[in-house]
Amino acid sequence: MSSRLPLAGVLRLGRPSDIWFKPALSVVAAVAPPNLALLALGRLDLAMYTMAGSLCALYAHNRPYAARARALAWVILGMLGGLATALLAASLTRSAVVLVAVGAALAAVQKVLCDATRIGPPGNVVLTFISSAALFVPQSPDRIPGHLGLAAAAGAWAWLVGMAPGLLRPHGPERRATAAALNAVAAHAEAHVSGEDTAGTHGTAVIAVRAARQAVSSTTGTPFTVTHRALERLIVRSEVALAAPSDADPAPLRDWARQVRGNRPVPEVPHLTGVDSELAPNPGPLWHRLRPLAPLALRTALGCALAGYASLALGIGRPYWALVTAASLYQADLALTWRRGVQRVVGNLLGVLFFAALVPLAHTGEVALVLCCLALNFGAEALIGRNYWLGSVCVTPMALLITEFAGFQQPGPLISERVVDTLVGALVGLAAAVVVPHRKRVVRAERAGPRTLAATGSSRGRHPDQRTGNTTEGVRP
Repeated sequence: MSSRLPLAGVLRLGRPSDIWFKPALSVVAAVAPPNLALLALGRLDLAMYTMAGSLCALYAHNRPYAARARALAWVILGMLGGLATALLAASLTRSAVVLVAVGAALAAVQKVLCDATRIGPPGNVVLTFISSAALFVPQSPDRIPGHLGLAAAAGAWAWLVGMAPGLLRPHGPERRATAAALNAVAAHAEAHVSGEDTAGTHGTAVIAVRAARQAVSSTTGTPFTVTHRALERLIVRSEVALAAPSDADPAPLRDWARQVRGNRPVPEVPHLTGVDSELAPNPGPLWHRLRPLAPLALRTALGCALAGYASLALGIGRPYWALVTAASLYQADLALTWRRGVQRVVGNLLGVLFFAALVPLAHTGEVALVLCCLALNFGAEALIGRNYWLGSVCVTPMALLITEFAGFQQPGPLISERVVDTLVGALVGLAAAVVVPHRKRVVRAERAGPRTLAATGSSRGRHPDQRTGNTTEGVRP
């Protein structure tokens, strides 16, 4: 068991993303105006609904802008759908048992839809947090349209915030992805020539090349510009170098990577004769992608429901915290779920201590409360890319402070309830992951996928320079 569920490296910090500041700044730009407007109107009690729309700005930062526009629109609609369901349920019943069941069902739907559509980070967690919290806020049918209107307005603003950088750098995401692929392949070629262990550089290069291919391919349906064609040829060069690293020259790869970043013209390289240009494969109808995720849906629904009911049995007034903790754990296999559970518990417990230190400042007034939440929003997105637990240190106090928008509360009960719900949600969620088995064949295939990119030429009898169309979209841990 210790080898299957290790502790070593679970809390190790990784390198920050090249664009770590973009989601951090975007979420502040999306959250600040609605919250400050509510503060001016004296209606901070409505901030939960505007936050629902504003937090959609966290999504799709690695996608080209045409694809980002569609993805953000679907995220906002999904957020509004989950919020509407939660508000309707809350207006029809105050039975905590029923509300936990509704929250668990919503969490399962949100999890499988996010996985099937590969929406990427932060995945289902934000959607589940909003819908689960809304279930336990007193509601009446006549107020639902107004609350949904606030969320929709904030969501529209978040969409504009997410799309705004495209005015200055219309091909920024594709350029970054291509530059990362070229640099990663150059590092792999250098390691290969120097005789170093290439296992790590190969895996990194494969992921980077596939991400670049996905970025350029996701522009399908929009005009394929001169810039896209130039980027596509550079990706071909990175794939060829990855397939034959001993014959690759890292210098031009790194030089092309430097030129690709920014708004300078993309370097034009000759088309390689005999190398086909393939787009990423069509993922197929959504229904076909949902069917293999049935065990994941069952695991999520069961874990969230049991976590919520365990919290109720312990007399916790906010069982949605345990529900959200369980929903945040489920990954591709049990080992990854275990890692996420450890990261979640460590981050939340440290976050509770941070909240205890921060709450005296936040309680000095509503302005301080709003500013603290904005700072925590920025910190969470700036840090979470390095390791999930580090971002959770900011997410936890932010979630606790959001509950105080309707009025300041005693910190003692908030802290104790959050600690108990974190432990209950993690333990019950992990138990559900053990009870409902993973689809081992699917997991094996997903893990084997990156290794096939450079090996396809030999395994299918192709020339080693032949490109493949196998791509997947990388996601943040």
